[in-house]
Amino acid sequence: MKITPELLCAAATFAAAGCSMLPSVGPDYREPERKLPDFALPDAGYPTTNLLESGEYKIAEDGDDWRVNITTNEIRSWWTRFNDPVLTGLVDSSVSNNLSYLMAQERLVQARWSLVGSYAAFLPHVGASGSATRMERGKDTSARWGTGSKLHRDVFTGGFDATWEIDIFGGSRRATEAATAEFEAAGWNLADAWVSLTSEVGSQYIALRTTQQRIEVARDNLVLQRETYDILKSRLDSGIGDELAVSQSKYILEQTHAAIPPLLAQEEQLKNALAILTGLMPGALEEELSECPDRDWLVEPQKLSGIPLDMIRARPDVRAAERRLAAQVARVGVAQARWYPKLFINGSLGLDSVHPQKLFHRDALMGSIGPSFSWPIFQGGGIYAAVQAEEAKVNEACLAYDLAIQKAYAEIRDAYAAYTHEYHRYQALQAAVKAAEDAVSIAKDLYKNGLKDFTAVIDAQRSLLTLAESLVVSRGSISRHLIALYKALGGGVVVEAEEG
Repeated sequence: MKITPELLCAAATFAAAGCSMLPSVGPDYREPERKLPDFALPDAGYPTTNLLESGEYKIAEDGDDWRVNITTNEIRSWWTRFNDPVLTGLVDSSVSNNLSYLMAQERLVQARWSLVGSYAAFLPHVGASGSATRMERGKDTSARWGTGSKLHRDVFTGGFDATWEIDIFGGSRRATEAATAEFEAAGWNLADAWVSLTSEVGSQYIALRTTQQRIEVARDNLVLQRETYDILKSRLDSGIGDELAVSQSKYILEQTHAAIPPLLAQEEQLKNALAILTGLMPGALEEELSECPDRDWLVEPQKLSGIPLDMIRARPDVRAAERRLAAQVARVGVAQARWYPKLFINGSLGLDSVHPQKLFHRDALMGSIGPSFSWPIFQGGGIYAAVQAEEAKVNEACLAYDLAIQKAYAEIRDAYAAYTHEYHRYQALQAAVKAAEDAVSIAKDLYKNGLKDFTAVIDAQRSLLTLAESLVVSRGSISRHLIALYKALGGGVVVEAEEG
Protein backbone atom coordinates (compact mmCIF):
# COMPACT_ATOMS: atom_id res chain seq x y z
CA MET A 1 0.00 0.00 0.00
CA LYS A 2 1.35 3.41 -0.94
CA ILE A 3 1.73 5.89 1.89
CA THR A 4 0.13 9.19 0.95
CA PRO A 5 -0.18 12.48 2.84
CA GLU A 6 -3.94 11.93 3.02
CA LEU A 7 -3.53 8.50 4.64
CA LEU A 8 -1.08 9.75 7.25
CA CYS A 9 -3.18 12.79 8.06
CA ALA A 10 -6.32 10.64 8.44
CA ALA A 11 -4.54 8.30 10.87
CA ALA A 12 -3.20 11.19 12.89
CA THR A 13 -6.61 12.88 12.94
CA PHE A 14 -8.20 9.84 14.53
CA ALA A 15 -5.33 9.59 17.00
CA ALA A 16 -5.70 13.24 17.99
CA ALA A 17 -9.48 13.07 18.35
CA GLY A 18 -9.19 12.24 22.05
CA CYS A 19 -7.18 15.41 22.72
CA SER A 20 -9.03 17.76 20.44
CA MET A 21 -11.57 18.76 23.08
CA LEU A 22 -8.84 19.88 25.48
CA PRO A 23 -7.82 23.56 25.49
CA SER A 24 -4.43 24.37 23.99
CA VAL A 25 -2.01 26.70 25.72
CA GLY A 26 -1.02 29.86 23.91
CA PRO A 27 -3.04 32.54 22.12
CA ASP A 28 -5.76 31.67 19.60
CA TYR A 29 -5.29 33.34 16.23
CA ARG A 30 -7.65 36.00 14.95
CA GLU A 31 -7.10 37.67 11.61
CA PRO A 32 -6.15 41.33 12.12
CA GLU A 33 -8.75 43.94 11.31
CA ARG A 34 -7.44 46.67 9.08
CA LYS A 35 -8.91 49.70 7.31
CA LEU A 36 -7.75 51.60 4.26
CA PRO A 37 -7.59 55.38 4.27
CA ASP A 38 -10.28 57.14 2.26
CA PHE A 39 -7.85 58.92 -0.03
CA ALA A 40 -8.75 60.06 -3.52
CA LEU A 41 -7.51 57.85 -6.34
CA PRO A 42 -4.60 59.18 -8.44
CA ASP A 43 -6.81 59.23 -11.53
CA ALA A 44 -5.55 61.61 -14.20
CA GLY A 45 -8.84 61.18 -16.03
CA TYR A 46 -9.39 60.38 -19.66
CA PRO A 47 -8.20 63.30 -21.83
CA THR A 48 -10.37 64.92 -24.45
CA THR A 49 -9.09 66.75 -27.52
CA ASN A 50 -10.04 70.07 -25.94
CA LEU A 51 -7.33 72.17 -24.32
CA LEU A 52 -7.43 74.17 -21.13
CA GLU A 53 -6.00 77.69 -20.91
CA SER A 54 -2.85 76.17 -19.42
CA GLY A 55 -2.37 74.13 -22.58
CA GLU A 56 -3.14 70.78 -20.97
CA TYR A 57 -5.87 68.51 -22.28
CA LYS A 58 -9.24 68.86 -20.65
CA ILE A 59 -10.50 65.87 -18.62
CA ALA A 60 -13.60 64.15 -19.96
CA GLU A 61 -16.80 64.85 -18.07
CA ASP A 62 -18.55 61.96 -16.31
CA GLY A 63 -20.96 61.53 -19.18
CA ASP A 64 -18.10 61.52 -21.72
CA ASP A 65 -15.79 59.28 -19.70
CA TRP A 66 -16.39 56.00 -21.50
CA ARG A 67 -13.70 54.06 -19.67
CA VAL A 68 -14.65 50.59 -18.39
CA ASN A 69 -14.62 49.94 -14.65
CA ILE A 70 -12.03 47.39 -13.60
CA THR A 71 -13.65 44.53 -11.73
CA THR A 72 -12.46 41.10 -10.70
CA ASN A 73 -14.01 39.75 -13.90
CA GLU A 74 -11.95 42.21 -15.92
CA ILE A 75 -8.79 40.85 -14.29
CA ARG A 76 -9.62 37.20 -14.94
CA SER A 77 -7.35 35.91 -17.74
CA TRP A 78 -6.40 39.52 -18.46
CA TRP A 79 -3.96 38.56 -21.24
CA THR A 80 -6.82 37.37 -23.45
CA ARG A 81 -8.12 40.96 -23.61
CA PHE A 82 -5.24 41.86 -25.93
CA ASN A 83 -6.68 39.48 -28.57
CA ASP A 84 -3.23 38.16 -29.43
CA PRO A 85 -2.94 34.36 -29.79
CA VAL A 86 0.84 34.58 -29.57
CA LEU A 87 0.65 36.28 -26.17
CA THR A 88 -1.96 33.80 -24.95
CA GLY A 89 0.21 30.91 -26.06
CA LEU A 90 3.25 32.33 -24.30
CA VAL A 91 1.35 32.71 -21.03
CA ASP A 92 -0.01 29.17 -21.24
CA SER A 93 3.44 27.80 -22.00
CA SER A 94 5.06 29.69 -19.14
CA VAL A 95 2.61 28.32 -16.58
CA SER A 96 3.36 24.78 -17.77
CA ASN A 97 7.10 24.98 -18.37
CA ASN A 98 8.73 27.90 -16.54
CA LEU A 99 11.49 26.44 -14.37
CA SER A 100 11.18 28.99 -11.57
CA TYR A 101 7.44 28.33 -11.37
CA LEU A 102 8.03 24.58 -11.31
CA MET A 103 10.49 25.14 -8.46
CA ALA A 104 7.77 27.06 -6.60
CA GLN A 105 5.46 24.08 -7.09
CA GLU A 106 8.09 21.81 -5.54
CA ARG A 107 8.31 24.15 -2.55
CA LEU A 108 4.58 23.69 -2.08
CA VAL A 109 5.06 19.91 -2.12
CA GLN A 110 7.79 20.31 0.52
CA ALA A 111 5.43 22.34 2.71
CA ARG A 112 2.75 19.70 2.25
CA TRP A 113 5.02 16.93 3.53
CA SER A 114 6.15 19.14 6.41
CA LEU A 115 2.50 19.43 7.38
CA VAL A 116 2.12 15.65 7.19
CA GLY A 117 5.22 15.27 9.35
CA SER A 118 3.68 17.46 12.05
CA TYR A 119 0.89 14.90 12.54
CA ALA A 120 3.45 12.31 13.64
CA ALA A 121 3.30 13.76 17.14
CA PHE A 122 -0.22 12.34 17.55
CA LEU A 123 0.77 8.77 16.72
CA PRO A 124 2.70 6.22 18.79
CA HIS A 125 6.41 6.02 18.08
CA VAL A 126 7.47 2.41 17.76
CA GLY A 127 11.01 1.13 17.35
CA ALA A 128 12.52 -2.29 16.97
CA SER A 129 15.85 -3.47 18.31
CA GLY A 130 17.83 -6.67 18.62
CA SER A 131 21.23 -7.75 19.83
CA ALA A 132 23.50 -10.71 20.40
CA THR A 133 26.06 -10.12 23.16
CA ARG A 134 28.89 -12.24 24.54
CA MET A 135 30.15 -11.26 27.99
CA GLU A 136 33.54 -12.34 29.33
CA ARG A 137 34.85 -11.58 32.82
CA GLY A 138 38.20 -12.85 34.12
CA LYS A 139 38.61 -14.45 37.55
CA ASP A 140 40.30 -11.34 38.94
CA THR A 141 37.59 -8.89 37.88
CA SER A 142 35.49 -7.26 40.59
CA ALA A 143 32.39 -9.16 39.56
CA ARG A 144 34.05 -12.55 40.18
CA TRP A 145 36.84 -11.68 42.65
CA GLY A 146 37.66 -14.43 45.07
CA THR A 147 35.80 -17.17 43.22
CA GLY A 148 38.71 -18.22 41.12
CA SER A 149 36.49 -18.78 38.09
CA LYS A 150 35.66 -16.95 34.91
CA LEU A 151 32.20 -15.73 33.83
CA HIS A 152 31.12 -16.46 30.30
CA ARG A 153 27.63 -15.63 29.07
CA ASP A 154 25.82 -15.11 25.75
CA VAL A 155 22.68 -12.98 25.74
CA PHE A 156 20.22 -12.73 22.82
CA THR A 157 17.48 -10.08 22.81
CA GLY A 158 14.92 -8.67 20.40
CA GLY A 159 11.75 -6.65 20.69
CA PHE A 160 9.72 -3.51 20.21
CA ASP A 161 9.52 -0.28 22.24
CA ALA A 162 6.61 2.13 21.95
CA THR A 163 6.03 5.65 23.29
CA TRP A 164 2.86 7.65 22.88
CA GLU A 165 2.65 11.24 24.09
CA ILE A 166 -0.78 12.37 25.21
CA ASP A 167 -1.07 15.97 24.01
CA ILE A 168 -2.82 17.31 27.10
CA PHE A 169 -1.68 20.95 26.87
CA GLY A 170 -1.81 21.23 23.07
CA GLY A 171 1.84 21.73 22.18
CA SER A 172 1.55 19.26 19.31
CA ARG A 173 -1.78 20.71 18.22
CA ARG A 174 -0.24 24.18 18.06
CA ALA A 175 2.67 22.79 16.05
CA THR A 176 0.19 21.32 13.58
CA GLU A 177 -1.64 24.66 13.41
CA ALA A 178 1.67 26.33 12.54
CA ALA A 179 2.48 23.73 9.89
CA THR A 180 -1.01 24.07 8.39
CA ALA A 181 -0.65 27.85 8.16
CA GLU A 182 2.82 27.51 6.62
CA PHE A 183 1.42 25.10 4.05
CA GLU A 184 -1.32 27.59 3.21
CA ALA A 185 1.28 30.35 2.98
CA ALA A 186 3.27 28.21 0.55
CA GLY A 187 0.11 27.83 -1.54
CA TRP A 188 -0.30 31.59 -1.67
CA ASN A 189 3.38 31.99 -2.49
CA LEU A 190 2.80 29.70 -5.46
CA ALA A 191 -0.18 31.82 -6.50
CA ASP A 192 1.98 34.94 -6.17
CA ALA A 193 4.62 33.31 -8.36
CA TRP A 194 1.89 32.65 -10.94
CA VAL A 195 0.81 36.30 -10.87
CA SER A 196 4.39 37.52 -11.22
CA LEU A 197 5.12 35.06 -14.03
CA THR A 198 2.07 35.87 -16.16
CA SER A 199 2.51 39.62 -15.72
CA GLU A 200 6.21 39.38 -16.57
CA VAL A 201 5.42 37.45 -19.75
CA GLY A 202 2.85 40.07 -20.76
CA SER A 203 5.14 42.99 -19.95
CA GLN A 204 8.14 41.50 -21.77
CA TYR A 205 5.99 40.64 -24.78
CA ILE A 206 4.67 44.20 -25.07
CA ALA A 207 8.23 45.47 -24.63
CA LEU A 208 9.36 43.22 -27.49
CA ARG A 209 6.61 44.39 -29.83
CA THR A 210 7.33 48.01 -28.86
CA THR A 211 11.01 47.53 -29.67
CA GLN A 212 10.17 45.94 -33.01
CA GLN A 213 7.90 48.86 -33.87
CA ARG A 214 10.65 51.29 -32.91
CA ILE A 215 12.90 49.45 -35.36
CA GLU A 216 10.26 49.84 -38.06
CA VAL A 217 9.95 53.58 -37.34
CA ALA A 218 13.71 53.99 -37.61
CA ARG A 219 13.86 51.99 -40.83
CA ASP A 220 10.97 53.93 -42.37
CA ASN A 221 12.72 57.18 -41.54
CA LEU A 222 15.97 55.74 -42.86
CA VAL A 223 14.33 55.11 -46.23
CA LEU A 224 12.97 58.66 -46.39
CA GLN A 225 16.28 60.14 -45.32
CA ARG A 226 18.11 58.00 -47.89
CA GLU A 227 15.83 59.33 -50.62
CA THR A 228 16.53 62.90 -49.50
CA TYR A 229 20.25 62.27 -49.45
CA ASP A 230 20.22 60.67 -52.92
CA ILE A 231 18.36 63.66 -54.36
CA LEU A 232 20.76 66.14 -52.80
CA LYS A 233 23.79 64.13 -53.88
CA SER A 234 22.47 63.89 -57.42
CA ARG A 235 21.94 67.67 -57.54
CA LEU A 236 25.45 68.23 -56.22
CA ASP A 237 26.92 65.90 -58.82
CA SER A 238 25.03 67.89 -61.47
CA GLY A 239 26.65 71.09 -60.24
CA ILE A 240 23.49 72.70 -58.88
CA GLY A 241 23.48 71.33 -55.34
CA ASP A 242 24.67 72.43 -51.93
CA GLU A 243 27.63 70.55 -50.51
CA LEU A 244 26.75 71.57 -46.96
CA ALA A 245 23.21 70.23 -47.38
CA VAL A 246 24.61 66.94 -48.65
CA SER A 247 26.88 66.61 -45.62
CA GLN A 248 24.08 67.51 -43.25
CA SER A 249 21.78 64.98 -44.91
CA LYS A 250 24.52 62.37 -44.69
CA TYR A 251 25.09 62.69 -40.95
CA ILE A 252 21.37 62.67 -40.10
CA LEU A 253 21.06 59.53 -42.27
CA GLU A 254 23.92 57.78 -40.48
CA GLN A 255 22.65 58.93 -37.11
CA THR A 256 19.36 57.16 -37.79
CA HIS A 257 21.25 54.15 -39.07
CA ALA A 258 23.31 54.03 -35.86
CA ALA A 259 20.15 53.92 -33.73
CA ILE A 260 19.01 50.60 -35.23
CA PRO A 261 21.72 48.12 -34.02
CA PRO A 262 21.08 48.75 -30.29
CA LEU A 263 17.37 48.18 -30.90
CA LEU A 264 18.14 44.91 -32.69
CA ALA A 265 20.25 43.80 -29.72
CA GLN A 266 17.43 44.74 -27.37
CA GLU A 267 15.01 42.76 -29.52
CA GLU A 268 17.20 39.67 -29.16
CA GLN A 269 17.42 40.12 -25.38
CA LEU A 270 13.65 40.31 -25.07
CA LYS A 271 13.17 37.21 -27.22
CA ASN A 272 15.62 35.31 -25.04
CA ALA A 273 13.89 36.53 -21.89
CA LEU A 274 10.54 35.30 -23.20
CA ALA A 275 12.08 31.94 -24.11
CA ILE A 276 13.34 31.48 -20.54
CA LEU A 277 10.00 32.61 -19.12
CA THR A 278 8.27 29.91 -21.18
CA GLY A 279 10.76 27.24 -20.16
CA LEU A 280 12.55 27.08 -23.52
CA MET A 281 16.13 27.51 -24.58
CA PRO A 282 16.95 30.98 -25.95
CA GLY A 283 16.44 31.02 -29.70
CA ALA A 284 13.50 28.61 -29.66
CA LEU A 285 10.96 31.42 -30.23
CA GLU A 286 12.81 33.13 -33.07
CA GLU A 287 10.35 32.11 -35.77
CA GLU A 288 7.28 32.77 -33.64
CA LEU A 289 8.35 36.23 -32.50
CA SER A 290 10.26 37.54 -35.52
CA GLU A 291 7.25 38.98 -37.35
CA CYS A 292 5.60 41.89 -35.55
CA PRO A 293 1.89 42.31 -36.40
CA ASP A 294 0.92 45.69 -37.82
CA ARG A 295 -1.25 46.68 -34.87
CA ASP A 296 -1.13 48.13 -31.41
CA TRP A 297 -2.04 46.36 -28.18
CA LEU A 298 -4.22 49.05 -26.65
CA VAL A 299 -7.39 47.75 -25.04
CA GLU A 300 -10.37 49.91 -24.19
CA PRO A 301 -9.45 52.41 -21.46
CA GLN A 302 -10.01 51.18 -17.90
CA LYS A 303 -10.68 52.99 -14.64
CA LEU A 304 -10.97 52.22 -10.94
CA SER A 305 -13.95 53.30 -8.90
CA GLY A 306 -12.14 52.55 -5.65
CA ILE A 307 -9.63 50.26 -3.96
CA PRO A 308 -11.57 47.81 -1.75
CA LEU A 309 -9.73 46.39 1.24
CA ASP A 310 -10.97 42.90 0.37
CA MET A 311 -9.26 43.13 -3.00
CA ILE A 312 -5.94 43.98 -1.36
CA ARG A 313 -6.29 41.35 1.36
CA ALA A 314 -7.00 38.72 -1.29
CA ARG A 315 -3.72 39.41 -3.11
CA PRO A 316 -1.53 36.30 -2.93
CA ASP A 317 1.42 38.06 -1.28
CA VAL A 318 -0.83 39.63 1.36
CA ARG A 319 -2.56 36.32 2.02
CA ALA A 320 0.83 34.64 2.37
CA ALA A 321 1.90 37.26 4.93
CA GLU A 322 -1.35 36.73 6.86
CA ARG A 323 -0.83 32.95 6.93
CA ARG A 324 2.74 33.38 8.15
CA LEU A 325 1.37 35.54 10.96
CA ALA A 326 -1.09 32.78 11.88
CA ALA A 327 1.74 30.23 11.90
CA GLN A 328 3.82 32.40 14.21
CA VAL A 329 0.94 32.87 16.67
CA ALA A 330 0.64 29.08 16.87
CA ARG A 331 4.37 28.76 17.59
CA VAL A 332 3.88 30.81 20.76
CA GLY A 333 1.68 27.99 22.03
CA VAL A 334 4.30 25.44 21.08
CA ALA A 335 6.88 27.33 23.14
CA GLN A 336 4.54 27.81 26.12
CA ALA A 337 3.68 24.11 26.18
CA ARG A 338 7.25 23.38 27.24
CA TRP A 339 6.38 24.86 30.66
CA TYR A 340 3.91 22.06 31.35
CA PRO A 341 4.42 18.36 32.08
CA LYS A 342 4.30 15.83 29.28
CA LEU A 343 2.43 12.57 29.78
CA PHE A 344 3.52 9.43 27.96
CA ILE A 345 2.25 5.89 27.67
CA ASN A 346 5.23 3.60 27.31
CA GLY A 347 5.32 -0.03 26.40
CA SER A 348 7.75 -2.69 25.37
CA LEU A 349 7.50 -6.25 24.16
CA GLY A 350 10.53 -8.43 23.58
CA LEU A 351 12.46 -11.64 23.87
CA ASP A 352 15.46 -12.32 26.08
CA SER A 353 17.38 -15.57 26.37
CA VAL A 354 20.88 -16.88 27.02
CA HIS A 355 20.26 -19.71 24.58
CA PRO A 356 19.71 -18.77 20.95
CA GLN A 357 17.64 -21.89 20.32
CA LYS A 358 15.19 -20.84 23.06
CA LEU A 359 14.92 -17.18 22.01
CA PHE A 360 11.53 -17.64 20.39
CA HIS A 361 10.04 -19.75 23.19
CA ARG A 362 7.30 -18.42 25.41
CA ASP A 363 9.56 -18.45 28.44
CA ALA A 364 11.81 -15.87 26.73
CA LEU A 365 8.93 -13.38 26.39
CA MET A 366 9.04 -10.20 28.43
CA GLY A 367 7.07 -6.93 28.30
CA SER A 368 5.99 -3.83 30.15
CA ILE A 369 3.42 -1.03 29.85
CA GLY A 370 2.67 2.03 31.91
CA PRO A 371 2.49 5.82 32.03
CA SER A 372 5.32 8.25 32.62
CA PHE A 373 5.73 11.98 32.68
CA SER A 374 8.42 14.59 32.38
CA TRP A 375 8.30 18.13 33.71
CA PRO A 376 11.02 20.75 33.25
CA ILE A 377 11.33 22.18 36.76
CA PHE A 378 14.29 24.47 36.15
CA GLN A 379 15.76 25.33 32.77
CA GLY A 380 17.71 28.45 33.64
CA GLY A 381 15.10 30.71 32.01
CA GLY A 382 15.51 29.03 28.64
CA ILE A 383 11.80 28.34 28.15
CA TYR A 384 10.82 31.86 29.19
CA ALA A 385 13.35 33.31 26.75
CA ALA A 386 12.04 31.07 23.96
CA VAL A 387 8.45 32.21 24.63
CA GLN A 388 9.48 35.87 24.59
CA ALA A 389 11.37 35.33 21.33
CA GLU A 390 8.32 33.73 19.69
CA GLU A 391 6.08 36.58 20.87
CA ALA A 392 8.52 39.10 19.40
CA LYS A 393 8.35 37.17 16.14
CA VAL A 394 4.56 37.54 16.25
CA ASN A 395 4.98 41.31 16.45
CA GLU A 396 7.40 41.16 13.53
CA ALA A 397 4.99 39.02 11.47
CA CYS A 398 2.15 41.45 12.25
CA LEU A 399 4.27 44.36 11.05
CA ALA A 400 5.19 42.36 7.93
CA TYR A 401 1.48 41.85 7.25
CA ASP A 402 0.80 45.58 7.60
CA LEU A 403 3.77 46.32 5.36
CA ALA A 404 2.42 43.92 2.72
CA ILE A 405 -0.89 45.83 2.74
CA GLN A 406 0.91 49.17 2.46
CA LYS A 407 3.03 47.96 -0.45
CA ALA A 408 -0.02 46.53 -2.20
CA TYR A 409 -1.87 49.81 -1.80
CA ALA A 410 1.15 51.73 -3.12
CA GLU A 411 1.54 49.39 -6.12
CA ILE A 412 -2.08 49.93 -7.11
CA ARG A 413 -1.84 53.70 -6.82
CA ASP A 414 1.52 53.80 -8.63
CA ALA A 415 0.30 51.65 -11.51
CA TYR A 416 -3.01 53.51 -11.82
CA ALA A 417 -1.32 56.92 -11.83
CA ALA A 418 1.20 55.81 -14.46
CA TYR A 419 -1.55 54.24 -16.57
CA THR A 420 -3.93 57.20 -16.58
CA HIS A 421 -1.23 59.85 -16.97
CA GLU A 422 0.30 57.99 -19.92
CA TYR A 423 -2.92 58.56 -21.90
CA HIS A 424 -2.33 62.31 -21.65
CA ARG A 425 1.24 61.87 -22.86
CA TYR A 426 0.06 59.62 -25.69
CA GLN A 427 -2.50 62.13 -26.89
CA ALA A 428 0.04 64.96 -26.81
CA LEU A 429 2.52 62.85 -28.76
CA GLN A 430 -0.09 62.04 -31.39
CA ALA A 431 -0.61 65.75 -31.98
CA ALA A 432 3.17 66.33 -31.93
CA VAL A 433 3.81 63.64 -34.57
CA LYS A 434 1.16 65.11 -36.84
CA ALA A 435 2.73 68.57 -36.47
CA ALA A 436 6.22 67.15 -37.08
CA GLU A 437 5.09 65.45 -40.30
CA ASP A 438 3.68 68.78 -41.50
CA ALA A 439 6.90 70.53 -40.48
CA VAL A 440 9.00 68.12 -42.57
CA SER A 441 6.86 68.75 -45.65
CA ILE A 442 6.94 72.53 -45.15
CA ALA A 443 10.70 72.58 -44.53
CA LYS A 444 11.35 70.60 -47.72
CA ASP A 445 9.20 72.97 -49.78
CA LEU A 446 10.94 76.02 -48.31
CA TYR A 447 14.33 74.50 -49.04
CA LYS A 448 13.40 73.68 -52.62
CA ASN A 449 12.24 77.27 -53.12
CA GLY A 450 15.44 78.63 -51.61
CA LEU A 451 13.65 80.21 -48.66
CA LYS A 452 15.35 78.08 -45.98
CA ASP A 453 18.63 76.25 -45.75
CA PHE A 454 18.75 72.50 -45.27
CA THR A 455 19.19 72.83 -41.51
CA ALA A 456 15.43 73.37 -41.18
CA VAL A 457 14.79 70.07 -42.98
CA ILE A 458 17.27 68.23 -40.76
CA ASP A 459 15.73 69.61 -37.58
CA ALA A 460 12.26 68.68 -38.75
CA GLN A 461 13.31 65.13 -39.70
CA ARG A 462 15.15 64.63 -36.43
CA SER A 463 12.14 65.84 -34.46
CA LEU A 464 9.81 63.58 -36.43
CA LEU A 465 11.95 60.51 -35.75
CA THR A 466 12.18 61.30 -32.04
CA LEU A 467 8.47 62.00 -31.66
CA ALA A 468 7.38 59.00 -33.75
CA GLU A 469 9.55 56.73 -31.63
CA SER A 470 8.23 58.33 -28.44
CA LEU A 471 4.67 57.72 -29.64
CA VAL A 472 5.40 54.02 -30.12
CA VAL A 473 7.00 53.82 -26.67
CA SER A 474 4.06 55.61 -25.09
CA ARG A 475 1.58 53.27 -26.74
CA GLY A 476 3.49 50.29 -25.36
CA SER A 477 3.79 51.93 -21.94
CA ILE A 478 0.01 52.23 -21.67
CA SER A 479 -0.33 48.47 -22.11
CA ARG A 480 2.54 47.70 -19.75
CA HIS A 481 1.13 50.02 -17.06
CA LEU A 482 -2.24 48.31 -17.45
CA ILE A 483 -0.58 44.91 -16.96
CA ALA A 484 1.15 46.27 -13.85
CA LEU A 485 -2.24 47.47 -12.60
CA TYR A 486 -3.77 44.03 -13.20
CA LYS A 487 -0.89 42.49 -11.26
CA ALA A 488 -1.27 44.97 -8.39
CA LEU A 489 -4.97 44.13 -8.17
CA GLY A 490 -4.23 40.43 -7.74
CA GLY A 491 -3.54 39.33 -11.29
CA GLY A 492 -6.64 37.13 -11.52
CA VAL A 493 -5.95 35.08 -8.39
CA VAL A 494 -8.10 37.54 -6.47
CA VAL A 495 -11.11 36.23 -8.39
CA GLU A 496 -10.45 32.69 -7.26
CA ALA A 497 -9.89 33.87 -3.69
CA GLU A 498 -13.23 35.64 -3.57
CA GLU A 499 -15.18 32.85 -5.22
CA GLY A 500 -13.36 29.96 -3.54
